[in-house]
Amino acid sequence: MRHLLSTLALAVMTMTSAAQAETLNLYAAGSLKAALTDAARAFEAASGGKHSVKTEFAASGLLRERIEKGEPAHVFASANMKHPKTLADAGRAAGTVRMFARNQLCAIARDDVDVTTDTLLERMLDEKIRVGTSTPKADPSGDYAFALFGKADALKSGAKATLEAKALKLTGGPTSQKAPEGRNQYGWVMSEKQADIFLTYCTNAVLAKKDTASLKIIAIPTALAVGADYGMIVLKDAPAGAVALADFILGSQAQKILSDYGFGAGDDSAK
Repeated sequence: MRHLLSTLALAVMTMTSAAQAETLNLYAAGSLKAALTDAARAFEAASGGKHSVKTEFAASGLLRERIEKGEPAHVFASANMKHPKTLADAGRAAGTVRMFARNQLCAIARDDVDVTTDTLLERMLDEKIRVGTSTPKADPSGDYAFALFGKADALKSGAKATLEAKALKLTGGPTSQKAPEGRNQYGWVMSEKQADIFLTYCTNAVLAKKDTASLKIIAIPTALAVGADYGMIVLKDAPAGAVALADFILGSQAQKILSDYGFGAGDDSAK
């Protein structure tokens, strides 16, 4: 009987603790899914059950639009500085935009495509090669890819127009095909032979290769290199715990998690 009462008391305490946990809604770029899922669980553990984190991952531009339409995000972690700044400029943020991570563009290529860092531009300009990108404006990865195209003109006249015209916007848009459950989006796109070369974040490239081992990761030549700055805001009227979550993402434990997934530190993160 005593054992039964103890068990019931523990169950009541657990349910009470769960009921009291403050739920925080973290909206974040799709490229952050693996890293910030781990960081969110670490934050929950560090809070001792005081907070729980509900995550929502998608293209940053699409998330910004959903927030603008009233979805209840508390922290917004974007793959660029522009989208959180747009919300901040509209009076939707509780503070300033803080850079919490950095990334770089890489190329992934199918194993039957003969391409190296030195020949990347030449191969992308080849009319037989299909070049995939994410969707500009909806997904910053697409914007960064098109920024790379802009740099290409300095190396070969007319390259920018050629690459922009041939680019296949395969991911990150409102109507983009989604990978099957359990598959990496970029690994799946390449395994389905939707593109021969795809420009995406280096962190995504690593995950794509884990999904589809035959893929090749190609470093971008220095003259075409494009970096990505990731910005974060706490939304206006968010629960007090949202500030603690943002501070945790900027702190050493979460920064170690981000680093393990290949992200660089942001200007506002722990050194």
